[in-house]
Amino acid sequence: MSTPTLKQAPLQNGTRVLGVGAYRPDVIVTNEDVCQWIDSSDEWIRQRTGIVTRHRAPADVSVIDMAEGAAREALERAGVDPSELGAVIVSTVTHPYATPSAAASLTDRLGATPAPAFDISAACAGYCYGIAQADALVRSGAAKYVLVVGAEKLSDVIDNTERTISFLLGDGAGAVVIGPSDTPGIGPSVWGSDGSKWDAIGMTHSMLDIRDHAAGKGALSEGEAAVTEAALWPTLRQDGQTVFRWAVWEMAKVAQQALDAAGVKAEDLAAFIPHQANMRIIDEMAKQLKLPESVIIARDIAEAGNTSAASIPLATHRLLQDNPGLSGGLALQIGFGAGLVFGAQVIVLP
Repeated sequence: MSTPTLKQAPLQNGTRVLGVGAYRPDVIVTNEDVCQWIDSSDEWIRQRTGIVTRHRAPADVSVIDMAEGAAREALERAGVDPSELGAVIVSTVTHPYATPSAAASLTDRLGATPAPAFDISAACAGYCYGIAQADALVRSGAAKYVLVVGAEKLSDVIDNTERTISFLLGDGAGAVVIGPSDTPGIGPSVWGSDGSKWDAIGMTHSMLDIRDHAAGKGALSEGEAAVTEAALWPTLRQDGQTVFRWAVWEMAKVAQQALDAAGVKAEDLAAFIPHQANMRIIDEMAKQLKLPESVIIARDIAEAGNTSAASIPLATHRLLQDNPGLSGGLALQIGFGAGLVFGAQVIVLP
């Protein structure tokens, strides 16, 4: 008895970003506000990070609310109805539920049911991870259109008095719709991880610590005699020097690999859209890549702060808003963060 030949979905020649959307919360936190919580100054924060303000979401605005706002704009700009989506991907590390996913709820809100929906936990590289997966889904024929969202409410997981990372972070969401294209609009993804530096960025403690403390099994960390309810909540921290050196010296190499994989040179680019982690990192990467002055560099961090998975789509949205002539040009995007993880692609701007 012969084995039947399986059918496969027809392959697509290429994919591209069809539309970009953004959601920026209304609450603006200035450097002066930050200095109420840490011993610093507006001048020091600007010089060290390039940040002037950051957006924070109020208590009644959730990760899914922000994701929905960005997604609806991206769908409208792409001219795609939610019912046409073949998958919904949300990259976030701040959805307050381990399960169910933010993507499943977002899919229902948008009217995209029964599209497959799943979350990605890849921190600041999560958006680029989502683009890699959306590109593969569309090219393989598994989906015609895929919604990719980066959404973070980092204000939920920071201690304002913590000095290594809290003052950098903001909230927001960015989204894109990926669809088929007669010509390639998304270059090969260069992505990976370095788990040897797993603890360079992370939480102060785990949820299991909360459980154990509640059960009377001991304090959260060695030497603690007692903890308050507020201290039980895990918050973000980082080894700033380790992260800075890794980002500056290793991520420029990844960015160059993405250029090489796409078969383009720095001078072919119209824009450079790195993760908005720190202005000094952005400037150093641009220097190492030898970007000509004609390449416009995204610097959304000055007004938005570091928004993790949301930073690249938010920066892309602002870049196109301020420079509509970039439409159709090539942009190099690269995300990197906790894990440590990284991802990069060259794309054609919508």
